[in-house]
Amino acid sequence: MKPGMSQSTQLRQELKINPRLYQAMDLLYMPLLDLQQHLKQELLNNPFLDLVEAEEEDEEEQTESEPEAQAESPEEKERGEEIDWEEILLDGFDTAGGRREEHEEKEYYEPVTVATRDLSDHLRDQVSLLELDPRQMLLADEFLGNINDDGYLASPVEEIVASLNEMIANAAEAQDRDLGELPTYTMEEGEEMLRTVQELDPPGVGARDLRECLLLQLKEAGLTQSVPYRLVRDCFEELIAHRWSEISKRFGISASDVQKAADEIAKLDPKPGLRFRSGDENYIIPDLIVDKIDQQYHVFLNDANLPRLRLSKAYQEIARDKKKFEGENKEFISNKLNSANWMIQAIEQRRQTMLKVMNYIVDRQREFFEKGVQYLKPLTLREVAEVINMHESTVSRVTNEKFVQTPRGVLPLKFFFSSGLATSEGEDVSARGIKAQLEKLVQEEDPKRPLTDQAIVNILRESGVQIARRTVAKYRDQLGVLSARMRKRI
Repeated sequence: MKPGMSQSTQLRQELKINPRLYQAMDLLYMPLLDLQQHLKQELLNNPFLDLVEAEEEDEEEQTESEPEAQAESPEEKERGEEIDWEEILLDGFDTAGGRREEHEEKEYYEPVTVATRDLSDHLRDQVSLLELDPRQMLLADEFLGNINDDGYLASPVEEIVASLNEMIANAAEAQDRDLGELPTYTMEEGEEMLRTVQELDPPGVGARDLRECLLLQLKEAGLTQSVPYRLVRDCFEELIAHRWSEISKRFGISASDVQKAADEIAKLDPKPGLRFRSGDENYIIPDLIVDKIDQQYHVFLNDANLPRLRLSKAYQEIARDKKKFEGENKEFISNKLNSANWMIQAIEQRRQTMLKVMNYIVDRQREFFEKGVQYLKPLTLREVAEVINMHESTVSRVTNEKFVQTPRGVLPLKFFFSSGLATSEGEDVSARGIKAQLEKLVQEEDPKRPLTDQAIVNILRESGVQIARRTVAKYRDQLGVLSARMRKRI
């Protein structure tokens, strides 16, 4: 081959996705509250969109089949964007070489946070009531700054004291003063301040580990001479491992008394700081509703509060007078009119797609709605996509972050999708249903003779479910269920 530069031509097909199709993907993905906000913003940005009043909805339904394109000019029709929704949804919005940078910028609204009082505020209020000099207040503030949300001291006392002393040294250097004029803190002062912090409310705050946290709570309750206090202080590792017999021999008490003491310890709060954490309150508004009417399950969209859009008649009249507009004005009207038409179509297509998906889920999972989670059948996105004749990625967008209100409660759409296990009769059973059976077996077992993983395997096999012991152990761990030895009661 001869090195050098050359030019060549080739013919290839390439699909480039435009910003509107990106927006269509976003519309499918949006939960109900996000969609409401998005449509309100569109109403503000596009004068060709109008809000349908409640009394006009019936009239709109009668006329919605009439062509809306009569306001478009021939030029607009040539460059008009007639959307083949069937092709788009079947292809799952797949692209080859599309450019994301063409996506229009969207305006996002961050939730407004309301000022709340947290653990740090609660502790500082208490410290402010103590009789501390400025030097002690500085040390106390350093300790409070190192207490995490769980209420534990996140740094060793040595590091806290060293950090404060380093700050003092830097201050002395900046002021060109002798370090002796600003005395450093000692470890004794640090330990004493830690004891002061650990006396604050809530009991257990400022602990360095779980053992110390439990001891502080028992001390606050006046139980320093009790069996629970001795167990936590002297044999914490054995206590965690539920070695009742070993502990009973060591302390000369019965194994049942050891277990009673362990039950008292279990009532203590392992993370005392969490009660002051202000978690985000995320309210769920279901996107779909499933109701049982006359022994049949019906699916409805929960979109009563969703803005109903239509083309503005006033602006359509203005757009019809094409002689008044040319150049940029003409292009602006054309773009806004096409965008309004497209938005109305996109919202309707979203509604139909969600109903198709949910209707199939209801048909497939009818036994779940009738009998409960143990009768949930395995279901995949691909299965739904094949049945409703859409792309798997489209189904994924429809089900993501969506909720449905059912006779069995408000559930995420992803709840209905899970892998399956084979039964002896050749049928499939959902992994989620197996977990529900496992949880029920553990709840109903004899506490003195808890079921081992192998015993659970045998019981499930008797009911026709083929499952391995390691799978039972995995599901048990996912449910937070302890092993049989740890669940055993004396």
